[in-house]
Amino acid sequence: MALHESALEELGLAPRWVRRGIAQDAAVEPAPESAADAVVSETPLARADKDAAGSNEAVRAQATGSIEAQSGDIVEPAFKPVARAEAQATHAPESRRAPPPASDAPPLSSDDDFAWFDDLPAEPPSHTSEIEAKADSPAQPSIDTLDWPALEARVSACERCRLCERRTNTVFGVGDREADWMLIGEAPGENEDKQGEPFVGQAGKLLDNMLQSLDLARGTNVYIANVIKCRPPGNRNPEPDEVARCEPYLQRQVALVKPKLIVALGRFAAQSLLKTEASISSLRGRVHEYEGVPVIVTYHPAYLLRSLGDKSKSWQDLCLARDTWRNAAAQGEGPK
Repeated sequence: MALHESALEELGLAPRWVRRGIAQDAAVEPAPESAADAVVSETPLARADKDAAGSNEAVRAQATGSIEAQSGDIVEPAFKPVARAEAQATHAPESRRAPPPASDAPPLSSDDDFAWFDDLPAEPPSHTSEIEAKADSPAQPSIDTLDWPALEARVSACERCRLCERRTNTVFGVGDREADWMLIGEAPGENEDKQGEPFVGQAGKLLDNMLQSLDLARGTNVYIANVIKCRPPGNRNPEPDEVARCEPYLQRQVALVKPKLIVALGRFAAQSLLKTEASISSLRGRVHEYEGVPVIVTYHPAYLLRSLGDKSKSWQDLCLARDTWRNAAAQGEGPK
């Protein structure tokens, strides 16, 4: 045996490499019959124990026959652990091959990589836990079943659209909750957002004068509300989705008040209530209907402050509203 081979064997490294041709000869090579042949298939640790006991020469003699490489041969790693175990069950001669070092283990496939995490506890993201918490909370009653206190509380905590992000106060409504007259405006302005009440400031004062001309007053047989309960930024027109999300509140207010007449103040309020894009000039002078209640369309008080010439037209609209209310009274459906 060459000196370098003896050194490798003394270190327990020689059995880790075999000739390429041994795989071809394994099929016809007889199974080991002697104890010395079986020693080669043992682990390096067991072989080291026998070396210490004085059997080193027998091991070296058998190992020499399996590791001598002919001139020009290329050596390659022995069987992988799994393949070696299968070979031992089917082809006994292949059991002579020693196990490879741990560094020769094949890389994990992509499937194996993910398998390492199968047993790890999955920690749900925070937003998922929030959704689950909302799902576990009891469902809120439908808006169309709420009484006045519950409806007002629902509006004050509403987050159904983006307008809730910048509001100071919600503007629920004000007045007689059993009134014959119901006035509906567009949306809160800056002053309304600060005070939480519809139609305040100069526009509110003009509306009070308009009501006084009909022998009415805020809070006396009149209830005032808006289509939208939160102020749109910059007093812009509400978006269609904002109207759609807020309309159930107005519908419930109308159902609770049970008015005999609705006055739509301004183009936006009229178009939202009547589901139309018609101009306010084409909607004036006629009786419309919302939720089974007669509707009269007129100008918004804020518009009248800028267009004094249309005040006379607004007075005509209010007279039509009064006549419609009286006709309903004559038919037995008049004031409560």
